[in-house]
Amino acid sequence: MSDQSNNGALLLSLTRAARLVGITRGALQNKIKKGELPTFEGMVRPEDLLRVYPDTQLDNSSELERFTHIKDEAFAHRVRERLLPEPEVLAERLSGLGKELARTRAQVERYKTITDWLYDKFSEYERSGDKDIRLIMGPLKLWLRHELEKQSPSDYLQSYVVKESFLRLMTAHVRLVPGQREFFVEGSDTILDAALRAGVSLRYGCSNGNCGLCKARVVSGKTLPMRHSDYVFSDAEKAQGYVLLCSHTAVTDLEIEAPRIGGAQDIPAQQIATRVKKIESLGEDMALLHLQTPRTKRLQFLAGQAVTLETANGAEADYPVASCPCDDRNLQFHVRRLPGNRFADYVFKKLKNGDIVALAGPKGEFTLNEESPRSLIFLAHGTGFAPIKSLIEHAMARDVAETLHLYWASDDGGHYLNNLCRSWTDALDNFHYTPLVADVAESAPALRQIATDHPDLGGFDIYAAGPEAFLASVKKHLRDNNFPENQLVTSRVD
Repeated sequence: MSDQSNNGALLLSLTRAARLVGITRGALQNKIKKGELPTFEGMVRPEDLLRVYPDTQLDNSSELERFTHIKDEAFAHRVRERLLPEPEVLAERLSGLGKELARTRAQVERYKTITDWLYDKFSEYERSGDKDIRLIMGPLKLWLRHELEKQSPSDYLQSYVVKESFLRLMTAHVRLVPGQREFFVEGSDTILDAALRAGVSLRYGCSNGNCGLCKARVVSGKTLPMRHSDYVFSDAEKAQGYVLLCSHTAVTDLEIEAPRIGGAQDIPAQQIATRVKKIESLGEDMALLHLQTPRTKRLQFLAGQAVTLETANGAEADYPVASCPCDDRNLQFHVRRLPGNRFADYVFKKLKNGDIVALAGPKGEFTLNEESPRSLIFLAHGTGFAPIKSLIEHAMARDVAETLHLYWASDDGGHYLNNLCRSWTDALDNFHYTPLVADVAESAPALRQIATDHPDLGGFDIYAAGPEAFLASVKKHLRDNNFPENQLVTSRVD
């Protein structure tokens, strides 16, 4: 469950190991697949981690912190009221680390007793034995003393142990069964919020402790209620260790049995009265519409899905959600002003902060294949970037794909969130961004850049969104390059 010991040796889960060295879990899995990093029942040793990543610096400039920063900034995550865990949680974790330290000290004392006994025995044999025995015992004593006096472990390994202990104090590691998905609970987050932030799709409803849809069984570990809940468990559920994930935080590392979302078919239809939080201009004919749901009725959706929006004048239109499911209360939509589009016209001329916008959905199958081990290529044209942005942010939150490459085609000057894409490139070593200038009907020349950058396209999953003409060009281009059809997912966005 949590980081374990193998004959006294510290072992790290892949999620914690990736976090310690500041890389993605996907990159770590790739090293394992190539045979460069050994594992023990799905765990790795710090010594092996250091051997594979010898230049790792365990300081505040690590890729981990840069990655965390860009996720917090780009995803517009909810601001946490408290960054530190609750006092009861900290006390419990400190107690656990203290007990572990006591066990380690007892084990060290036992080893010392054994080595002292060995040394005395060597000395006894050296004194009482014949010449051949003395020739053996003398060097053996010197070797034993030399080994005991050697500085161990290395400074780098000590840094790993210190950082790993601090990580265990400030966060709790959660593993879901079945499926073995993993994530961390930080600060005073609930288990549900932490799962969503990590891109793990769990079943939930009100998020307020009333409906019981997020109930899960704690297989091992300890939780703490964070807020009052009205849901009543049966006596059998109480005996089996069920809790509400929206109302509890993790005190220790956990293993929980929780119902996951398997696909779009598992998402219920929802109707929510949202309010306009902000309307941000992204150009003369482009607006970023920020909608906020009530606290007790957040939108459950998968990255890449769309919803129907309706304004007070009865104008409605379908728009892909342009934000990450990790923040299911604050939703973003890219609205382009188009002739004859009553909804867009109302947004640009009349809609204001605080107004109600009715939302229905979600809908669509343009979602990420989270079971695929392949790297990801994203293709967008114009406002096709909206669902692609949601997929990218979700992929970043999942932290599994080894590399992500975005190609955004548009008419000249149509990359309305160009700076955001470049900020991803600056912050993440495994993210690449290539803006392309291409008319919808003439996308083929620009698409040749993909094959130039990635001669082996078969090692990728490709997600494409945009007008029908653009998607037709993408399909023809990939077909001509013998790309497997089952690794391409498309969505029409006009």
